Amino acid sequence: MIKTVGIISRPRREDIARVVPPLVNWLQAHGAQVTCDSETNDCLGQVGVQARKREELPGCTDLLIVLGGDGTLLSAARLAAQRKVPILPVNLGGLGFLTTVPQDELYSILEEIFSGKHRVSERVMLEAEVVRGGSVIRTQIALNDAVLNKAALARIMDLELRVDGEYVTTYKADGLILSTPTGSTAYSLAAGGPIVYPTVEAFVVTPICPHTLTNRPIVIPDSVTIDIDFKAEDDFVYLTLDGQVGVELSRGDHVRVRKAADKLLLVRPAKKTYYQILRNKLKWGER
Repeated sequence: MIKTVGIISRPRREDIARVVPPLVNWLQAHGAQVTCDSETNDCLGQVGVQARKREELPGCTDLLIVLGGDGTLLSAARLAAQRKVPILPVNLGGLGFLTTVPQDELYSILEEIFSGKHRVSERVMLEAEVVRGGSVIRTQIALNDAVLNKAALARIMDLELRVDGEYVTTYKADGLILSTPTGSTAYSLAAGGPIVYPTVEAFVVTPICPHTLTNRPIVIPDSVTIDIDFKAEDDFVYLTLDGQVGVELSRGDHVRVRKAADKLLLVRPAKKTYYQILRNKLKWGER
């Protein structure tokens, strides 16, 4: 039963002031308490609901409504997964592979949720560790991907890949993308990786502009541990999570990626399939 709903939005969007007030009224009319992140509240001036820091919302809500694009959802996902709070993603952005609910379907899907007829898709997240001098100095979860690449000069890197301790290959490339099935339609797809159905238990390893044409993307089980060592001519190498969180790496650092302990709960429209979403977003079959 939905008792408390949190609203997270992309700040400084003109349509927030148009979308949020009637949304709050609808939720309150259906017996839900409503709270929003402070960024949304700042954009609206005053919406008549309690405002909290964004990172606090998953701990005090039964449902999160995310208004924005995929970037807004990605940041919310890293907060909500550990709390197992389902997210309803509403597209106020552009392409939106993840924010698949259009504004004109918002209230019909809310009706499904409050009547218990909605579907929830469990999405695997990855956990990346940076190991320095034998100690883990940084751990971060991500919904889409973990990317190793150069920050400045376009020079080729040597990226040594091991899976469960077994040497696989050394990629000579501009970088390397480690993607979840959810993230297979993001950076990995742009770099030539395959589209993977969201519930497939796999990771995708995709090199960025590999120097050798035989260095191709590979799909591996998500039950493995992936280890990456890199060699570069300078120290400007970064590990980037979901395109939003960056960690500067130093010579000798080691990156380890595995499946995260928690999954993201994503509310899906009851009558819309993943294949329909792909056809719509990628314009398959159109000329």
